[in-house]
Amino acid sequence: MWHDAWVFGARWLRRRWSALAVVLGASALTLLMIPSWTNNDDGFEFSDPVNSVGPTTTLDPDAIVPSGFELVAARTIAADGTVCDLCLWLADSAEQRNRGLMFVTDLGSADGMAFRYRQPHATRFWMKDTPLPLSIAFYGPDRVFIDSFDMQPCVSSDCVRYPTPTDFVIAVETYQGQLGEVGMLAGSTLELLDTPCQLGDVPGTTPNSG
Repeated sequence: MWHDAWVFGARWLRRRWSALAVVLGASALTLLMIPSWTNNDDGFEFSDPVNSVGPTTTLDPDAIVPSGFELVAARTIAADGTVCDLCLWLADSAEQRNRGLMFVTDLGSADGMAFRYRQPHATRFWMKDTPLPLSIAFYGPDRVFIDSFDMQPCVSSDCVRYPTPTDFVIAVETYQGQLGEVGMLAGSTLELLDTPCQLGDVPGTTPNSG
């Protein structure tokens, strides 16, 4: 008799635990399907955790990107006619040109930084407090490529001064070794379009139909 009662009790407990597991599982699934709400300055923003895809980026969370510069669209045309549409940070004032890419560790989604001068110019660039190894290309008033070279990072007080070619009006710095990727090689032309571009634009190359 006691054995039968024990077996009956064990079966009753097992059924109750099974039912409880089903209820808990359904509750957890329901909670996962409830949309989330995020508080922001303008009230509450609705987001669906099942269907929404958050912003993706490869940017290091500790990266330092250029700040205080406008992003402008630009276009290079290579000697073979290949067109490359770009997005560049624009250093247009003396203060911006002097600061350049100092302390910057990542260009973000931009392809480089353009230094624009109002008149044909010659100067010297240096890499004081610039941790990124860079390549720089120079273009004249006719927008035609003049020269390019590489520059090495310098965090000391005694940095190399790199003399520029004469009579350039635009210089573009980008990651070292990437000038070919942005179409800035001998025989190319460069045009700053003076239209805004957005971070996240993906530059692409297409044959020049002209």
